[in-house]
Amino acid sequence: MEDNENVEIEDHGPVTLQGKVSSEKSEVKREVGPRSIPPPGAGQNIYEIDPNLLGHRQHLDYRYGRYKQMCEDIDKYEGGLAAFSRGYEKFGFIRSDTGITYREWAPGAKSASLIGDFNNWNPNADIMTQNEFGVWEIFLPNNADGSPPIPHGSRVKIHMDTPSGIKDSIPAWIKFSVQAPGEIPYNGIYYDPPEEEKYVFQHPQPKKPKSLRIYEAHVGMSSTEPIINTYANFRDDVLPRIKRLGYNAVQIMAVQEHSYYASFGYHVTNFFAPSSRCGTPDDLKSLIDKAHELGLLVLMDIVHSHASNNVLDGLNMFDGTDGHYFHSGSRGYHWMWDSRLFNYGSWEVLRFLLSNARWWLEEYKFDGFRFDGVTSMMYTHHGLQVAFTGNYSEYFGFATDVDAVVYLMLVNDMIHGLYPEAVSIGEDVSGMPTFCIPVQDGGVGFDYRLQMAIADKWIELLKKRDEDWKMGAIVHTMTNRRWLEKCVAYAESHDQALVGDKTIAFWLMDKDMYDFMALDRPSTPRIDRGIALHKMIRLVTMGLGGEAYLNFMGNEFGHPEWIDFPRGDQRLPNGQFVPGNNFSYDKCRRRFDLGDADYLRYRGMQEFDRAMQHLEEKYG
Repeated sequence: MEDNENVEIEDHGPVTLQGKVSSEKSEVKREVGPRSIPPPGAGQNIYEIDPNLLGHRQHLDYRYGRYKQMCEDIDKYEGGLAAFSRGYEKFGFIRSDTGITYREWAPGAKSASLIGDFNNWNPNADIMTQNEFGVWEIFLPNNADGSPPIPHGSRVKIHMDTPSGIKDSIPAWIKFSVQAPGEIPYNGIYYDPPEEEKYVFQHPQPKKPKSLRIYEAHVGMSSTEPIINTYANFRDDVLPRIKRLGYNAVQIMAVQEHSYYASFGYHVTNFFAPSSRCGTPDDLKSLIDKAHELGLLVLMDIVHSHASNNVLDGLNMFDGTDGHYFHSGSRGYHWMWDSRLFNYGSWEVLRFLLSNARWWLEEYKFDGFRFDGVTSMMYTHHGLQVAFTGNYSEYFGFATDVDAVVYLMLVNDMIHGLYPEAVSIGEDVSGMPTFCIPVQDGGVGFDYRLQMAIADKWIELLKKRDEDWKMGAIVHTMTNRRWLEKCVAYAESHDQALVGDKTIAFWLMDKDMYDFMALDRPSTPRIDRGIALHKMIRLVTMGLGGEAYLNFMGNEFGHPEWIDFPRGDQRLPNGQFVPGNNFSYDKCRRRFDLGDADYLRYRGMQEFDRAMQHLEEKYG
């Protein structure tokens, strides 16, 4: 399963403050040895690592057998996982010397044509043909003067006659998608800037650090102003702050395009397109290159656990059928998230998701992923209304979605085989054994799992009287993790900062934070206790909690407000009325100015965090 591109990767070059590319291309070439995906091992090491698994050998051997069979099929029909994960070179818009080929998998469609600004949206102008696998295709030759048939930046859609009627969809593999001012639906954009405008990476990707210290960030809300911030502002203002604080990785949320801003990026509509609210694909590349210059890893919060149920802009009912990319019926619908669930047993879904992960690593030079909602993927009950007690039969049985687990094994194979320095982190609340054991040994293959029990433990304690805090119980929760399985510890992430929840700072100090954080005023016992405990909670969590540490932006100085996205009034499916906030951005930003102000107590909390990160850097 050798990957042919085994010599060198071009890095792409210089940038001015506006994110424009200079005309001189001083390309950085980085030697990379042959990159290949190892063939499946025996998958038996897990029983030596954890003998308790022997009682579930039948399930685990079945799981590994399914994985090996899938590897064999991919080798046989696609020429290996390295080739299979390059679907973006076959699907969507492919530019060649002679023109543009466009391909789309839409087996449910009865007819299809490509429409857009380039042909005045005429559904009869560019009719597509279908092959036996349900893939529609059309080739558009270059114009007479040699220019591309579709101009860069123009709007495109696929027009289909489907079982649900006539439908215009944004291409599934679209690389950029934009909402025009005053319009509700998004438009697919043909994104192929001329060579001199393409961003060229200049800086090599940093080596994976021994201990990750992750700064979890959302570009849109990273301004002190009540606006949607840009990739360029984040690059110039926030990245230096993260470096100064002593973190060595930034994890960016809400990268994949999502038409509903308040979904925090978790209801993805266009999987290959970076969110256009914050700028262009080249702006995002410039941000990542700047992070690499500062020595920061850039991790992407990737969503492969579900997709937006938006029929207008996303994959839902793409070809007019319920079971296209997703399971049909109730199995394909997540009632709590109100979203669609992928069918991981489908060949083309595997191609789509594997290629998607590879696209972000290859095209944007991300250094790895935090996979969102993995618990929901691995079980047919999605972890809803299930209390995991640690009994192994809860993990290995009929409720396990083996197709999804096999997908996770394949994607980790691909990531670690082709990008040996990349990091993969899984968000799993269930505590699935073998989650962070290499695939060849029979595991799921993640490098780290998010240690979600720690944050829950702190919230549980904060509701008790001080004298009811048990040090033994705290230490047990911090250190209770599986042998040889690495964890990312955190006291609080973005989850605790959302409306409806409370940050640790707010649990501790509540409304006193509004009146007694100025150094020229007397403090209160609640503020003194709160600041001291806020520091200790973070220190104990970092010291005992795992092999990596995570902080959500603003929590390093005890950000006083929660996050509330701009939204209008809405009525839930059950009839309940939820009042909006008049589409206000006031609570959808981070007040970094509070942490920087030398006349406020927030500054001391921020300085403590900085000292903590630098201490860890020095002493591990």
